[in-house]
Amino acid sequence: MIIEPRMRGFICLTAHPTGCAQNIKNQIQYVKSKGAINGPKRVLVIGASTGFGMASRITSAFGCGAKTIGVYFEKPASEGKTASPGWYNTAAFEKEAQAAGLYAKSINGDAFSNEIKQKVVDLIKADLGQIDLIIYSLASPVRTNPVTGITHRSVLKPIGTTFSNKTVDFHAGKVSTISIDPCNEEDIANTVAVMGGEDWDMWMDTLKQNGLLAPKATTVAYSYIGPGLTDAVYRKGTIGRAKDHLEKTAFSISDKLKDIDGKAYVSVNKALVTQASSAIPVIPLYISLLYKIMKREGTHEGCIEQIQRLYSQRLYTGGAIPLDSEGRIRIDDWELNPKVQEEVLKLWEIATTENLLEISDLEGYRNDFYNLFGFKIGGVDYTLDTNELVDVPGLV
Repeated sequence: MIIEPRMRGFICLTAHPTGCAQNIKNQIQYVKSKGAINGPKRVLVIGASTGFGMASRITSAFGCGAKTIGVYFEKPASEGKTASPGWYNTAAFEKEAQAAGLYAKSINGDAFSNEIKQKVVDLIKADLGQIDLIIYSLASPVRTNPVTGITHRSVLKPIGTTFSNKTVDFHAGKVSTISIDPCNEEDIANTVAVMGGEDWDMWMDTLKQNGLLAPKATTVAYSYIGPGLTDAVYRKGTIGRAKDHLEKTAFSISDKLKDIDGKAYVSVNKALVTQASSAIPVIPLYISLLYKIMKREGTHEGCIEQIQRLYSQRLYTGGAIPLDSEGRIRIDDWELNPKVQEEVLKLWEIATTENLLEISDLEGYRNDFYNLFGFKIGGVDYTLDTNELVDVPGLV
């Protein structure tokens, strides 16, 4: 079939297998070009099919030579209907990994469930024995707690007062003002239940109880802080409460890992175009302005550049891992450079529909969004008839 992007709001309903595969190949080539990293050799990535999770799997495999297991929840294709992009990403990654002689297997299903945790336990026992690094990179709006059976849904709301500020419809390029009503206590509790550290803690307990953590095993979960500009809707809103919980969980996991000399960290990463961030009001406008400045300064990074730098300059330098005063790894340092943020704020104040293309990198934002689904990738002929039915070679 001829596959074209089909949009519904902030979501693309189609994905291109050839484009996704080329995107993965480009990321692999970047990691290989940066040289070998003396890092982990057996890696589990929970939330492994897109964004920072996929970048972590690529960096582990092609930067460190690691055997990798990926856990994700993606939709396979059916005749005449494309798979989700993460399915195609994983298929491409595992094909490239196996061609390079690297072990790569995956499990598709609800990572919050006990069933999937047990499947992962069985696979590690059968194939790898133990794990050196666990990356926790789940991004889901809904979670059913496997103990209580309660389904929680996260919300993006400010706490205390109504939030009003500029936002942009990045497809139309229209700048407008949006207002979001404040949350209630139930909203906060639900968002923490979905996006906080409870499931990460459950994963680590499961792995440790089954003797699957290697001596000095490390686990890293990803977070975001962002600038004061987005505070009310992000870091000081419901999502921020969840991120606070995630960060506290890192300390409790570290305590549990003391007997194996293991550690848990939260890495605070840069603002990037993801399926999730595209739906958050204010964020697309902020990222469009940020990209303009960081690209000009030569400090812009995508997911793969961020994670390659996290591994090579933070996690696996051979020395102590640099942490901030709250015990977090900071790889958002270039984004939060005061000069960069000062310039973003100036542009924010003057941003309108009429001048946005001139003062921002809205086009770059749009390209990155389409890239998530395998579209607008250089070197891909989108006029060709393409087979939407693609197998994931390492799927268990």
